[in-house]
Amino acid sequence: MRKAVIPAGGLGTRFLPASKVVPKELLPILDKPMIQYQVEEAAAAGIEDVIVVTSEGKEALERYFARDPALESHLSRSGAAGLLDQVRRTWSTARVSFVRQERPLGLGHAVLTARDAVGDEPFVVMLPDDVIWHSESVTRQMLGVFREYGGSVVAVEEVPTEAVSAYGVVDSVPVAEQVYRVRGLVEKPAPQEAPSNLAVVGRYVFTPDIFDCLERTPPGAKGEVQLTDGMALQLENGPMFAYRFHGARYDGGTPMGLLRAALEIGLKRGDTRDGVRQALRDLPSSP
Repeated sequence: MRKAVIPAGGLGTRFLPASKVVPKELLPILDKPMIQYQVEEAAAAGIEDVIVVTSEGKEALERYFARDPALESHLSRSGAAGLLDQVRRTWSTARVSFVRQERPLGLGHAVLTARDAVGDEPFVVMLPDDVIWHSESVTRQMLGVFREYGGSVVAVEEVPTEAVSAYGVVDSVPVAEQVYRVRGLVEKPAPQEAPSNLAVVGRYVFTPDIFDCLERTPPGAKGEVQLTDGMALQLENGPMFAYRFHGARYDGGTPMGLLRAALEIGLKRGDTRDGVRQALRDLPSSP
């Protein structure tokens, strides 16, 4: 498994007005933007190439992953070795390339846009809104399932029954601890109609036939090609598995989710733990 796709063409309307000039994916969790966590997760799983799907107005993403010789030279002369290492990590962690999604035609279309860059091989899709923290990256966990069972793999987590209407949900049967054979997918079902409480989250391992399935997927609501619909077609070709992963997931797609991610990850990191605890203690009591 050599390649990962990160769809990053969305407008990030929940973060307006900030996302008017700063792509949502570059908003920071502590000292790193969201998308850097995805790239590091991919690299930790042995992935060499990360393909970012962008759109007009998000050129800052390309600048972020490009080398900045002037800045690196300044940091080197200043003796700021730690900062220099962090800056170099933005371009050295993995090979990051970009493809442009010309029109906002949905997540499925964004993945399809990366077809030429991926080629005819299995690959990973990582949604930048979902930041998942664990000592073993969730992508590495899923690649273990892929190697053992074959077929595409989707990450799932248990959610309260009353919350299933906000997610895609799998209809599945267990085949091993934390591994399920997928029989179907239901997008945002009513709680009483949901086949389970296993909700799809933003990590996928796909066999390359997903591209043909997305080509055949008719547009749904708002004229968008839905990834879930393409996955339903792929189920007709062969097995698909769901994996209930180890790790804590943070919804970086909302301001409060991003704030929670910063606080909890700050408490997990040894270099920031004490500072975050002190900052929380210093907060005034609610009136």
